[in-house]
Amino acid sequence: MQRAAERDQHDRREQREQRVKGLHRVLVCAAAVPVMLIASGCSSDSGSDDGAGDSAKAPASASATASPSPTVQAAAYKSLPQSCKVLSKKTLEDLVPEAKSGKAGSSDDASSRASCSWSSLDNNGVKGSQFRWLNVSLLRFDSDVTSGSADKLAREYYETQTQDARSVSGAKNTKSEPVAGVGDEATAVRYDLKKKEGAFKQETVVARVENVVVTVDYNGAGLAGEKTPSADALDKLARKAAKEAVAAVREANGGGSAGTPSSAPSKSASESAPKSPSGSASKAAASSPSKSAPKRS
Repeated sequence: MQRAAERDQHDRREQREQRVKGLHRVLVCAAAVPVMLIASGCSSDSGSDDGAGDSAKAPASASATASPSPTVQAAAYKSLPQSCKVLSKKTLEDLVPEAKSGKAGSSDDASSRASCSWSSLDNNGVKGSQFRWLNVSLLRFDSDVTSGSADKLAREYYETQTQDARSVSGAKNTKSEPVAGVGDEATAVRYDLKKKEGAFKQETVVARVENVVVTVDYNGAGLAGEKTPSADALDKLARKAAKEAVAAVREANGGGSAGTPSSAPSKSASESAPKSPSGSASKAAASSPSKSAPKRS
């Protein structure tokens, strides 16, 4: 009986020890869980900090220098002379001896576009008459960041004017050649044109000086039986007029000087004058104050 009681106590003691051991394992595991969570949390925070650091550094490494604003060479000439005063009195007497005064063309901006024409009729009665007509047009271009430099625009318009002079409808015996000593470049075009009034001789000189294009149109005819004027004589006078007009442009701008780069364009040629072929060549030809065909008063 006593042994049975001792066995019973022994069994209960072992069961109690087993429960204690089990509880100990639970407590140990429970204590380990926060450590793991803390370790995991630290690991997560560390990764987050690294990412934040990378993102903080990114703007500095990814930042790029802002692109500079586009620039274009500024126009050399900023103004035009008075169109009806570009030729001397002596030259006008040689070209249009009977002209009383010049007639200025209309312009919405005299600093960019101007023209003047003169008409002369030397009436000899029954012996006939000598007719002369002269027109000088001046077209100045400004630089534009979109269209390009003023010189470039002027060169393109110069080419357009020259081609227009070579392509007049009904012209006969057309001859074209470069002219030395007139501006930066110049071309003389001559041709014959038959009209009901008589046989006309046409001389056109197109010259470019920096960003300005000068066009001289000069024609003459012998009317009512008067002899037709010499094409060589008219050509010589037209070249003289072109040279004087170019000199007047230079003088009006103090001789001119190379421009300096500018990021902001001045008033563009598209606003103040007909555009060059790179913009709209057809408008340039249509809007020019000069004409290639002979005129009568």
